Amino acid sequence: MSFSIKGIHHITAIAGDPQTNLDFYAGVLGLRMIKKTVNFDAPDTYHFYYGDQTGSPGTVLTFFPWGKGARKGRPGAGQVSSIAFAVPAGSMNYWKERLQETDIILLEPAVRFDEEILSFRDPDGILLELVASATPAAEAASWPEGPVPAEYAITGFHSATLAVEDHLPSLELLTGELGFEFDRQTGSRYRLKNKNTQMGGIVDVLALQSGNHGKIGVGTVHHIAWRTADEQAQLHKREQLIRQGYEVTPVVDRNYFHSVYFRGPGNILYEIATDTPGFLVDEGIEELGSHLKLPVWFESRRQEIESLLPSLKQPGINRKIFQE
Repeated sequence: MSFSIKGIHHITAIAGDPQTNLDFYAGVLGLRMIKKTVNFDAPDTYHFYYGDQTGSPGTVLTFFPWGKGARKGRPGAGQVSSIAFAVPAGSMNYWKERLQETDIILLEPAVRFDEEILSFRDPDGILLELVASATPAAEAASWPEGPVPAEYAITGFHSATLAVEDHLPSLELLTGELGFEFDRQTGSRYRLKNKNTQMGGIVDVLALQSGNHGKIGVGTVHHIAWRTADEQAQLHKREQLIRQGYEVTPVVDRNYFHSVYFRGPGNILYEIATDTPGFLVDEGIEELGSHLKLPVWFESRRQEIESLLPSLKQPGINRKIFQE
């Protein structure tokens, strides 16, 4: 049996207004909302999951939308500083036009490690990137009912950038216990690859100058989760990390995967999540994301919880995305 980490499982960030988040990620970017639930640790807040048609590991971006007026964060060291999605080669002009139609300000196009990159910020300020990929991941399950034509649609994560002050300990962890391999470097950016996956298998470590610490809040990434096949592989990795001196939580049941958490040497919150059981355990493939799903321990409080959550409309691309 393989106990290897298989790249990125999911990334979780903090948003402001839930409807604005839904309009942008499902309406503009064309991701499928695969699960609408609550923060299991604070059930008065939604937890949105976006991904491909079935929520394949390596495609899933999740949000805790704290609400309008919630505390803003500050990007910096100790966080995932940018999230990159893979899009098909030849689709950049389509994305430029689509994003500009919704008044999203595009940053200057760039080439990094010989790849074309289109950068912009979401309504809460999270830095996103689209990377043209000539070899789309075979693991992705396209969503035929999505608002973006399949020939242009996001296929999953290309990579994530980890911002730290001292890059060496993070490189040691990632290339050791977490199974990545050093690929190349440009300036203060170090690229690592995981050979066990086509999707979400790239991580960049970005060394920042000291004093540039991030602050958690709206517009920042909460944590990044790494893939492991099942509970046995997860427990093996947990024991390995504990032997290396990391403080790792007990296994936590998140309904759709099991998780353990620990702080990396750059103070980034890492999770190791199982591929199983997946997002089809409580909804059929046609119904994914269409109902508020609660874990069994919250079902007795459903009426109370639903009364605390703001109502949502179907995602719309033409609504005003950027709020005053």
